[in-house]
Amino acid sequence: QVQLVESGGGSVQPGGSLRLSCVLAGRRLSIYDMGWYRQAPGKQRELVARITSGGSTNYADSVKGRFTISRDNAKNTVYLQMNSLKPEDTAVYYCNASFRANVEGGVAYWGRGTRVTVSS
Repeated sequence: QVQLVESGGGSVQPGGSLRLSCVLAGRRLSIYDMGWYRQAPGKQRELVARITSGGSTNYADSVKGRFTISRDNAKNTVYLQMNSLKPEDTAVYYCNASFRANVEGGVAYWGRGTRVTVSS
């Protein structure tokens, strides 16, 4: 019924670029805050980038200046443009959609992840 589907992951050499996409099916994406998270081997899942329903963005310090999150509400899609990739960016990247997640009646959805590997 409600589904988040990530795509665009793959293997790339250091310094390369990838563009991840996440499509929300079953709901209107425009009302949701959207985020990209990642989980590296042996590490906890961490927030990479977030874009609110109003268009405000924030990034983890480790990716500032290299990654850009954007959204296209007409296509029900959020993107993560990743440039100047480093080996430490290697992780499974997850898409998240949330609506008033900190109050009663709020909701959050997760995608199943797409793998990014940065190595030479």
